[in-house]
Amino acid sequence: MSKPTVLVTGGAGYIGSHAVLALLDAGWPVAVVDNLTTGFRFAVPDAVQFYEGDIEDGALLARIIAEQKVGAIMHFAGSIVVPESVENPLKYYHNNTVKSRALIDAAVTGGVPHFIFSSTAATYGVPEVSPVTEDTPQKPINPYGWSKLMTEQMLGDTAFAHDLNFCALRYFNVAGADPQARSGQSTAGATHLIKVAVEAALGKRESVAVFGTDYDTADGTGVRDYIHVSDLAAAHVLALEALIEQPERSLTMNCGYGDGFSVLEVLDAVDRVTNRTITRVMEPRRAGDPAALISDPSRIRATLPWQPKHANLDEIIAHALQWERKLGEIRGE
Repeated sequence: MSKPTVLVTGGAGYIGSHAVLALLDAGWPVAVVDNLTTGFRFAVPDAVQFYEGDIEDGALLARIIAEQKVGAIMHFAGSIVVPESVENPLKYYHNNTVKSRALIDAAVTGGVPHFIFSSTAATYGVPEVSPVTEDTPQKPINPYGWSKLMTEQMLGDTAFAHDLNFCALRYFNVAGADPQARSGQSTAGATHLIKVAVEAALGKRESVAVFGTDYDTADGTGVRDYIHVSDLAAAHVLALEALIEQPERSLTMNCGYGDGFSVLEVLDAVDRVTNRTITRVMEPRRAGDPAALISDPSRIRATLPWQPKHANLDEIIAHALQWERKLGEIRGE
């Protein structure tokens, strides 16, 4: 299979930077465009052609596609904080939907035939069943989920009308960091539980809030499906190969392991891995949080030769901890 250049939007961010590493490790030429609003220039390897700019800039995208002979796009750029989307919905519809429309338009205009989209389990809202399959009704309960679902709809309609196929990957709870500590989650003020807990274990936070202790779960706290970011990145590379092999087919797949851990189980694991005790502050439930959100990964396992290598909570935490320590060195903390 010939390997065209893959343009990674948001490639200086958390998941995007891991996708860049996975592509490079698999021998793909890569270019990155990122406006560095939440991304970091140090997250992009020197060997990768980097463009600082916005995916809404049609002239820039046209130039990148032509200069790099882009044959596929992996789209990670966007805003991801659910509470912020409720407080500032227009920001999310702009960053996640309007700008995605501009990117899809540039792909069609530039003749880019393959498009992989970073979607989310938030498009399901509060599902009535768990584990969640791809056929579970999509009923978002916040602007973040809606902004991603609208982009999925745009891709479906565009693929019907133009020579473009796509893969929408619906993420569950992404965590961990590159096992070689080449990248990790670097965002200040992150809201992901494992990132927050590791920061607390290293003394960067005083405590960790537990939102809701009265759910219908074994210990009363919310249960989530945590997927290692490097396993997720590997799924993107395999999805790209599948799109190229069957250009008439588009795909929509959940990305998770199919099992879950409660908030308290995660915090216990962080205590165990770090040999420290994190202070836990019990808080009321957050509006719209389901008791459990677990992926049914049957489709991705049946469609791609995806074999997760890091489906172990302690390993996910250990890699996140390793990166958090390295990040402190990078920042001189």
